[in-house]
Amino acid sequence: MERFQKLFPVILTDRGSEFTDPSSIECDAATGELRTRIFYCDPRRSDQKGSIEVTHEFIRRVLPKGTSFEFLTQEKVNLMMNHINSYKRKKLNDQSPHQLFSFLYGADVLETLNSRLIAPSEITLKPELLK
Repeated sequence: MERFQKLFPVILTDRGSEFTDPSSIECDAATGELRTRIFYCDPRRSDQKGSIEVTHEFIRRVLPKGTSFEFLTQEKVNLMMNHINSYKRKKLNDQSPHQLFSFLYGADVLETLNSRLIAPSEITLKPELLK
């Protein structure tokens, strides 16, 4: 739990239905101990979580609006996120989120999260990735 608290001391989110039970996320299921805090953005204020909006745009490249999520498995979500998080960003000094995370927290944490770096020439941010 200590690692979780270090990685996720605060979770900033919107008011989506998946976040209607914040205590189930904030508290450890076994002990009830507080492990993080959930904070909600104001309605219609995507600017309050601007960095995540870029990731949403990348997700929509792979899963365009109107696409059913019925076919998604954890393996497919991991694959998509590995491609997205391997894409270098100017805001990150031309590093990828994967590279920055590895530098800050170590490769072992990425392995635990089933995250792997995709070579730049192999990154696909199109629906074909999951077919």
